[in-house]
Amino acid sequence: MRVVFFFLSLLITLALVVCLGSSILLPLPLGSFLSPQHGIWQNAEPVKQSFDTRLNFPGLKSKSTVYLDDRLVPHIVADHDEDAYFLQGYLHARFRLWQMEFQTYAAAGRVSEIVGEKAVNYDRGKRRLGMVYAAENMLKEMEADPISKVQIDNYTAGVNAYITSLPESRLPVEYKLLGYRPEKWNNLKTALFVKQMAQTLSGFSDDLPLTKLRSFFDDAALRVLFPQVADSLDPVIPPGTVFAPPSVIPVAPPHADSVYINDLPGTLQEAEKPDPANGSNNWAVSGSRTRSGAPILCNDPHLELSFPSIWYEMQMTTPTMNAYGVSFPGAPGVIIGFNDSIAFGFTNSGRDVMDYYRIQFKDKTKTQYWFDSAWKKSELRIEAIKVKDKPVVYDTVAYTVFGPVMYDESFPSSAEPGAALALRWKAHDPSNELLLWYHLDRADNYEDYIHALQYFSSPAQNIVFASKSGDIAIWQQGIFPALWNRQGVYIMPGEDSSYMWQGFIPADENPHTLNPERGFVSSANQRPADSSYPYFIPGYYDLYRGIAINRRLKEMYDVTPDDMMKLQNDNYNMFAETVIPVLLRNINESALQENEKKYLDLVKGWSFYNNIDQRGATIFSIWYENLKKQVWDDEFEKAGVPGLRPSDQTLAEALLRDTAFTYIDNINTPGHETISDVITEAYKQTVAVADSLSAINKLTWGGYKNTSVYHLLGNTVMPFARTGLPVGGGAHIINAMKQSHGPSWRMVIELTQETNAYVIYPGGQSGNPGSPYYDAYIDKWAAGEYYKAWFLKRGEQEGDRLVWKMEFGGRE
Repeated sequence: MRVVFFFLSLLITLALVVCLGSSILLPLPLGSFLSPQHGIWQNAEPVKQSFDTRLNFPGLKSKSTVYLDDRLVPHIVADHDEDAYFLQGYLHARFRLWQMEFQTYAAAGRVSEIVGEKAVNYDRGKRRLGMVYAAENMLKEMEADPISKVQIDNYTAGVNAYITSLPESRLPVEYKLLGYRPEKWNNLKTALFVKQMAQTLSGFSDDLPLTKLRSFFDDAALRVLFPQVADSLDPVIPPGTVFAPPSVIPVAPPHADSVYINDLPGTLQEAEKPDPANGSNNWAVSGSRTRSGAPILCNDPHLELSFPSIWYEMQMTTPTMNAYGVSFPGAPGVIIGFNDSIAFGFTNSGRDVMDYYRIQFKDKTKTQYWFDSAWKKSELRIEAIKVKDKPVVYDTVAYTVFGPVMYDESFPSSAEPGAALALRWKAHDPSNELLLWYHLDRADNYEDYIHALQYFSSPAQNIVFASKSGDIAIWQQGIFPALWNRQGVYIMPGEDSSYMWQGFIPADENPHTLNPERGFVSSANQRPADSSYPYFIPGYYDLYRGIAINRRLKEMYDVTPDDMMKLQNDNYNMFAETVIPVLLRNINESALQENEKKYLDLVKGWSFYNNIDQRGATIFSIWYENLKKQVWDDEFEKAGVPGLRPSDQTLAEALLRDTAFTYIDNINTPGHETISDVITEAYKQTVAVADSLSAINKLTWGGYKNTSVYHLLGNTVMPFARTGLPVGGGAHIINAMKQSHGPSWRMVIELTQETNAYVIYPGGQSGNPGSPYYDAYIDKWAAGEYYKAWFLKRGEQEGDRLVWKMEFGGRE
C-alpha cells in the first residue's frame, strides 16, 4: 500500500512539474521515465522482497558472506580486509548509489552537468574554493600509504562491480528523474566526499563580513560584539585545568593590530557557506557512575537531515577487526561506532581554520602577484564547467602561496568588483583521514586511540573514547595553526610572508583529558578550553547545550543506557531559562492590550521544555528573533552586512551584564530606546505572528517548527520527503532538532563484557523511495526510541535477527 501511495504522489507531482515547470526536473524524458520496462515502475520494491543472493567477483580473494538482519543492516564476514572493503563498496552502491555519486558531483562543482545553468555559480564557488585541489592532495597521500591504498582500491572496485552490473531498469529513480547515468567510481571521488565533509564542518569563515563591519565599528566594538570567551562558558576540558606553556609562539608583524583592508564595496556578497550549527553532542560516563560498573559512551551528530539518509549502518568483521556503527556512503570504514573493545564518537570542534589574504595582481591576466618584494608567478587552473544543454562555462582560478583566489572582480558578482582574496584553508593540505578510521575500527585501548588520532587533520573534531578496560577520554583532534592574538579575524595583507601561518599547535597541546575526576567527559560544540588555554582559538561555538549536558551528568549516578537515551532526547531549554527572566523583568506590561497579555501568560507558565505541545516555546522563539532584529539590524544593515549577526549568547549575556547596552538604542530614530522599549516592541511584533499561527492551529511548538526530512533534491520531490514529524527540541537544546537540522544518528554504547548498543537514525537503509526500508526508522526516531543493535560475532551467524544472506565467491 505504501508503494502504491508513493507512486501515486510522485505521478501527481510530475504532472505539476510538466504543467507548471520546475527549477530542477525539466526537461524530463517522460517516455523512458514512464516505460514499463525501464522506467520508474521498476523501482517499486515489494514489502516482502528477498535480498538473498549469490554472486561471484574475481576481485574477491575468497568466499565472503553478508548477513542482513530484520532492519536491512548488513553484517559483513570476510576472511580478508580487502574483501570486506570491496563488499562495503558494493553495498554502498547497491543501496545508495545516486546519493554517493551526487554528493561527489556537488563537491567537485559539477552539478551544472546534471541540472543545467542554474547551478553554474554554485559550481564556480566549489572550484574557487579548491575542492578538487584539496581532494587531489588527499588522494596522493591515500595512494602513497599501503594501508589506505588497499582500502580505497578495493572499495572502488566494489562500487564499480555493482555499477557495471546495473541495468537501466534498476537505475535509482533520481537518475531517471534527472535523465543521466552513473559514471565509474574512482579513488578521487572518495577523497572528494571526505573534503565535502571537511567543508560542511570547517568551511566557514567570517573574515569578509568582519572586515566589512570594521569600516562601521572599530576593533574594540567588534571584540564586544563577537567575543572569544563567553561569560558562562563550561568548556569541553573542565575549567581550572592547568595547560603547559605554548611551545609554538607566533610573532605578529609590527602594527598588525592597526592593519585594515577596506576593499569590499557596497553590500557584502559571499559564496554559499555551510551552517555553523553543524555540530553534535557526545559524552562518556565512567563506570564509577553507571549501574553496570562499565563505561557508557553516547553520540548524536547534528547535520542537515536528508533522504537518502546521511548514514548507512553496518558491521564489518574480518580477522583484524569487528566494527559496528555507521558509515558514509562514499568512503570505506565504520565512521562512528564501536568494536569488541572500545567505542568512539565525534562532535565538531567549530575551530576557524580558514583565512583570507588580499592579493595584488600585476594585471588582469592574473599570471603574477606581488609577494615578498617581487612578482611571483601564479598557477592558473582553467576550470571548464560543463552545463547540461548549454555551452561550457570557463573560469580561471589563480593559485598563490596561500591557496586559490576565491574572490576577485568576477566572483561572486561582477556588479560590484572587489579585492582579489586568496584562501588559506587547512583542508587544502595533504592528509589521510581514512587512516584514523582504519585504526579506530581496530583499536583495543587508549594507546591505540591515541595512535589513531595522529592521522586526523581536518575537519577538526572532539573525539570521545571509552573502553572495556574502564578508560574514558576526549581529545580535540585536528591540525590547527598557531596564531597570534586576533590573527585572521579580518582579511590579512598578502603582499609578503609576515602574515602567513607560522606553525601549528603540537597535537599533545590540543585540549584533551583522560579519566577526569568528575567521572565523565563531554562536548557539545562549545569552546574547548577556558581563557587560560595559551593559544588563540577563534571559532563558532555553542554554549547552552554543553552547560545543560554537564549539569545533568554531574547529577547522575547509577546510570543506565535508558538514562542516556532519555538525556539525548531531553527538550529542556537552558537558553530560555537564562533569557526569559530578563525579558519578563523588562517588558512594559502596562502597555499591553488584553489579547497581548494572554500570550505573555503562556510564556510565564512555560516549563522551559520545548515539547511539541508547548505554545510558550513558540512565543519565546519568535520573541527572541524579533528582539535580535530590534537590537542589531539598524547598525548591521547600515554597515552593508546582511548575513552576519552576533550570536544568541552574546546578546543574552550583554543584557544580563548591562541593561543599558549600547546597541539597544536604534541609530535610525531620533529618540532614545531603552531595554524596556525594545523588549516590549519585539513582543508586540510577536503577538501579530502568534495570532496568525493560532488561527491555523500552528502555535504549538511542534506545529510551528514542522520537523521535516527532505530529499537531497529539495522540495521539488516532496513525495520523497517526510514532513510534520512530532519532534520537540531545538537550537541550544540537548535534543538539537530544528526544522530540518538535528540528530542524524543516535547511539548509546554500554561497554559491558557483552556490548549493549542502542542505535537509531532518521531514515532507513535503502536510498530507494519505493522501498519499505527508505524511511523505516523515522517514526521510531521521532518518538525518541532506539533499536538494540545485533552485534554479530563469528560463529553466531544464525538467529531470529538474520533474515537474508548474500554470498560472494572469489578467486578460490
